[in-house]
Amino acid sequence: MAVLNLFNLEGKVAVVTGALGLLGPVWSRALLEAGATVVGVDQKYAVIPKTFSLLQEEYGNKLGLLRADVLNRKQVEKAFLDCKTKFGLPLILVNNAGIDQPPTKVQEGYKFEDIPYEIGEKILTVNVLGAFLMIQVFGSEMARAKKGSIINVGSLYASVSPDPHFYDHIDVDPPFLKPPMYGPSKAALLNLTKYVAVMWGKYNVRVNVISPGGVFNNQDRRFVKKFNARVPLRRMARSEDIAGPLVFMASDASRYITGENIKVDGGFTAL
Repeated sequence: MAVLNLFNLEGKVAVVTGALGLLGPVWSRALLEAGATVVGVDQKYAVIPKTFSLLQEEYGNKLGLLRADVLNRKQVEKAFLDCKTKFGLPLILVNNAGIDQPPTKVQEGYKFEDIPYEIGEKILTVNVLGAFLMIQVFGSEMARAKKGSIINVGSLYASVSPDPHFYDHIDVDPPFLKPPMYGPSKAALLNLTKYVAVMWGKYNVRVNVISPGGVFNNQDRRFVKKFNARVPLRRMARSEDIAGPLVFMASDASRYITGENIKVDGGFTAL
């Protein structure tokens, strides 16, 4: 088989959670361009962004959208049945749904000692248990089919701490803090990935993590300058930088890789 053919996803159905968020359309486009039929999953109140609607116009019935809360098992089970009925058995799952707090969206800040328990609980619940539930429902069907690829979306902050210096120019009081539970949630996702990879390896179901570094999204210039100075490649990630690794992990090109964390961070965590 020609090497490039290994990356071809024609005939495969891929599910992307958090499809209407910042990175959802990026992952969806990458899979669509590789030939897959993509089914986005997001909550019923999530607004369809222009980036996703443009994909709908371009790819038509190759791109579907189902509404489900990744923390609601009945909704997740219904989403699986609807996906299987309308599009076919999904053999690629991208667990992208999650909660973060970008500095550009700050509305109410807290000192570290005053951060409400509920904020941390929600981040941990969605980022870890949401992926866990999707893996239970969708992944177990892959195990029965004895094939499939699950890609959990991690973060560089699973292995290093956010640097408060990146944000100290932002004029808010109290000073902006990256949510303390965000990194731990992604670290837990890494361990969950290894657990399932070992458990389902005998069924030819691969489970891996892609951990992007900072993805450029029109952040303020001072933040970008500080962040880039910390990155060996001296820039933030662009959407195409993370699209290729996703297709690699979803395709047969990575068929002997499981339980791994693919860092796409420009060398940030190499320092």
